Amino acid sequence: QVRYVQSRGGLVQPGGSLNISCACSGFTFYNHLVNWYRQPPGKGRESIARISAAGNTLWLSDSVKGRFTLSRDNAENTAYLQMTSLNGEDTGIYYCRRLGAPEAEDWGRGTQVTVSS
Repeated sequence: QVRYVQSRGGLVQPGGSLNISCACSGFTFYNHLVNWYRQPPGKGRESIARISAAGNTLWLSDSVKGRFTLSRDNAENTAYLQMTSLNGEDTGIYYCRRLGAPEAEDWGRGTQVTVSS
């Protein structure tokens, strides 16, 4: 069974930083690209970033470019999202997911991030 277990988020002040980890299991992590998504309050889920199986950042949305950094540890089956210079538009639930996952695959609980003073 595929599982995505993410670190807890929280309340962050504008301009602050937060790191999210995503521990993956149930598939061969090192063979998969990983995508990161964000779901703002009351809106749909949007893709914001993608990292290759080897750990190269393939894509960052314009909304996070220059502020968010991706990494992964294939030995630990874990992907990481480092977020800096956070603002209110970054508020939402963040998810990681292997690229090409079946639609029915569980998304996990995600990580709630709230940026507010």
